[in-house]
Amino acid sequence: MTKKITYSQKLPKPKFGDLQVWHIPQVPGDPFYVPVKTVAEARLVLKALAEYDLFQLANNIKPDYANAQGLVQYEPHFTGAWNEWEDDDGNYINGD
Repeated sequence: MTKKITYSQKLPKPKFGDLQVWHIPQVPGDPFYVPVKTVAEARLVLKALAEYDLFQLANNIKPDYANAQGLVQYEPHFTGAWNEWEDDDGNYINGD
C-alpha cells in the first residue's frame, strides 16, 4: 500500500498590507506561499524560485515545466481578501 504524501502549509493570520509571494512550480498545480516584508524581498524570492525552476530544467531534474508566480497583498477593508499587488502606476511585480 502506497502512503499518500500531503502538503500542509500553516501561515500566520494576515494583517492589512501583508505581502505574500505565490508560486506554482508546475501548472496546473496548487500554489505555495512565502510571506515577505517588502516588495524588494518579494522580487528576490520570485527571482530565486524562477532560477531554481530553470536549474531543474537545465539539469534534467524535470523534463519540462510551466510555472506561474506573483505577489499578493492582504486588503480586508477593500475586498476582504488577498489581491494581486500593484505599484502606484498599476503595474504588477516582475522579477527584474
